[in-house]
Amino acid sequence: MPLALLALAVGAFGLGTTEFVMMGLLPDVADDLHISIPTAGHLVSAYALGVVIGAPLLAALTARMPRRTVLISLMALFVAGNALSALAPGYDWLLAARFLSGLPHGAFFGVGAVVATGLVAPERKARSVSLMFMGLTVANIAGVPVATLMGQHLGWRATFLGVSLIGVAAMAAVHLLIHPAHTPAPTTGLRGELSALRSLPVWLALATTVVGFGALFSAYSYITPMLTRSAGYGESTVTLLLALFGVGATIGNLVGGRLADHAMRGTLFGGLASMVAVLLLFPVLMRAEWSAALAVVLLGVAAFITGSPLQLMVMERAAAGPSLASSANQAAFNLANAGGAWIGGVALAAGFGVTSPALAGAALAVLGLGVASVAYAVDRRRDMPSVARERVIASHVPEPAEPVHAS
Repeated sequence: MPLALLALAVGAFGLGTTEFVMMGLLPDVADDLHISIPTAGHLVSAYALGVVIGAPLLAALTARMPRRTVLISLMALFVAGNALSALAPGYDWLLAARFLSGLPHGAFFGVGAVVATGLVAPERKARSVSLMFMGLTVANIAGVPVATLMGQHLGWRATFLGVSLIGVAAMAAVHLLIHPAHTPAPTTGLRGELSALRSLPVWLALATTVVGFGALFSAYSYITPMLTRSAGYGESTVTLLLALFGVGATIGNLVGGRLADHAMRGTLFGGLASMVAVLLLFPVLMRAEWSAALAVVLLGVAAFITGSPLQLMVMERAAAGPSLASSANQAAFNLANAGGAWIGGVALAAGFGVTSPALAGAALAVLGLGVASVAYAVDRRRDMPSVARERVIASHVPEPAEPVHAS
């Protein structure tokens, strides 16, 4: 695998850290700015909203630019957003800065995935995407805990300054490790990128992302009360357990990338099916500390097995203009975050029990399998006419004439 993928992973590490660290810093930010924790929670939503809006918008605006230039520009915007977060004089300014920080997130992953697959042989495309995504999963193991501790001891503003420095490092890595010859400007332009979104298979792939990862966030958004109220863990140990989720996610991401290069559709179905099984077992696994820790790891493995196949499937269905569709898939991940958390919250508020969000997630994963099955059927139907034509042509090929021998 080329060293250039390391540059993409560094950028993904910074993006993953700033996305999830706010959840651990909410009490500190709320105390410092004299706001309630629910109000501070809007800072998480502002980042997600920035991702959803920025992913397709920035991918469209940069459709004619060399992709290396696009990646550096997106990281510059990321640095600016986090630096402004650190310097924000009040809540409203911080809310705007968090929105700005989220704008480049989806476009970086989307364009970065296109660049990653262009750096390797066709049989290693899924692995290249998984190596870029590894920066995101490792952020949950190391980046988020370290950044949270930094914020608790040095102040939350120091955290965002530190994340800005990661962005600067990512800019330097992209500049030094990715050669301009490997990232030319796309020839399709905005019209070609938009035309790719007219395809039904692209939208079915995006829908699979929304529903499939909605299953993850339905459970993961409420993992803390499950661990404390059901499994019996103290609140001080939750951060360590969330790092275990990052370990599982990293394992699943690497395994999924390797398997998807051999059988992309089979890996996707296997990942969704395993997520159904894990989430159905959550009420049982959350009864003891050791099994609850195992459940957290297994959830990360099952969910992120599907990450690379979903990203690659969207890109392949939008082969004529993959950057915009690839970035839209990142917006779909964040829609899954918001929608899954809402559905899990409905189950919890209805009084079905502290582990009910996991069962709601299992239902979403089953729905994801259904959407993926429809996408598979549509793909097969679209492929059938070309296969039939090849068979007709083959059946009309004249047999070679018998040689004529002179008497």
